[in-house]
Amino acid sequence: MNVIKKRIAACCAAVLVLAGMYFFWFSPRYTVPVLTYHSFDVSGIADMLLSVTPSRFEQQMAFLKKHGYQVVSFNEVAEGLKAGKQFAHNTVAITIDDGYQNNYEYAYPVLKKYGFPAIIFVATDVMSLSWDEIKEMAANGIAFGGHTRHHVYLPGIDDKNVLWDEIDGSKKALEAHGLAAKYFCYPIGGFTTEVKALVQKAGYKAACTTNRGRDPRNREDAYEINRVSIRNSDNPFIFWAKLSGYYNVFRARKELRE
Repeated sequence: MNVIKKRIAACCAAVLVLAGMYFFWFSPRYTVPVLTYHSFDVSGIADMLLSVTPSRFEQQMAFLKKHGYQVVSFNEVAEGLKAGKQFAHNTVAITIDDGYQNNYEYAYPVLKKYGFPAIIFVATDVMSLSWDEIKEMAANGIAFGGHTRHHVYLPGIDDKNVLWDEIDGSKKALEAHGLAAKYFCYPIGGFTTEVKALVQKAGYKAACTTNRGRDPRNREDAYEINRVSIRNSDNPFIFWAKLSGYYNVFRARKELRE
């Protein structure tokens, strides 16, 4: 009887393992994790939700390299989404928001060291990056995208001319300095159906948010690409979980205003 019980237990364990393998490696819920960073503060305490210390960022990039993650450009993710491409389960993309000068000082050398592409979405009129710094990074694997002119919450703007100027003006500023500006990022992740339509009208090929919209798995709408925010408090296990490709599925959704 004990032998039978052991065999049943072993079979149950095997079924659980196979079910886990299916979920993590074959489930259609998988989506390429698009990581979001903002500031790289030496102290790490200026804003714990938006700031990651340079040393923590170095550790996280080393983790990606050590464990064989394929770091692709945001362009590959956006175009892959449109084409219905199935990415390998160790694929990841890196995005950085706002345009802090410490992006150049601390993040750029690490990205360059590991040969990782990334995109920085800049609020062109209030960023602390210089155009010379941007041009240097653009020549070395870093892309740039629009993030409005003044880093404003777009759903809160009632004046249609101002709304358009924030979206289109950011693109024009980047293009005036020789940058492609193919992609857009909604400040604070906020957008509406109207905002999304204006982003398309301005000529952006795709746009990203946080955890909003109707497409959490990034399967249908290139103008609602969901991302995963990386925190300074993320330990290696949490960082690994956010790289799993299933993290977005379990997050609470934020409402999308019409």
